[in-house]
Amino acid sequence: MLLVLSEEQRAHLGCLPRVGAAGVAELGRLAVELLRRGAAPRACEAAARKLDAGADSVQRGVEGLMYLLVESSKLMISETDFEDSLHVLEFSDELNKLLLQLYLDNRKEIRSILSELAPKLPSYHSLEWRLDVQLASRSLRQQIKPAVTIKLHLNQNEELTSQVLQTDPSTLLHLIQQLEQALGEMKTNHCRRIARNMK
Repeated sequence: MLLVLSEEQRAHLGCLPRVGAAGVAELGRLAVELLRRGAAPRACEAAARKLDAGADSVQRGVEGLMYLLVESSKLMISETDFEDSLHVLEFSDELNKLLLQLYLDNRKEIRSILSELAPKLPSYHSLEWRLDVQLASRSLRQQIKPAVTIKLHLNQNEELTSQVLQTDPSTLLHLIQQLEQALGEMKTNHCRRIARNMK
């Protein structure tokens, strides 16, 4: 799978040939640091002075490199696909090899950083349910008013929480049909391809 770069991202990466091999290594280090610790404008300014370049171009170069490394690591692009993705930038072979080595050295760490940044969603633990039927009331002697009460136990960050939901059977049947339809959609080739690329 090839990584598609927009015109803006190509422009951001366009400063890399001007800074040389040592500068690319420094910008790559800054991009990984930016992922680890967040924004560091002083580090970009120091790198700009060290490389004798403008602070804005260094900042854009770091952002472009960060995008390249993050998207490549997220999609687990192979070495060949990474090199093919760089061909549109028309960099020298030496610079392409340097970027490939930067990607190979940091992809595991970047994937672990991305997994830590992903939101921790609650997961299913167990379910309790009860069916209540109101057969009569003071005003109506004959009525049938069913209600389904569901207590959903969720596991979030090793802590159990519960949610109580109540609905009528027709809404519950509609919900079941929608979930079955979604599960059926997940079995299509298109959804499998998307899910495989998201891992």
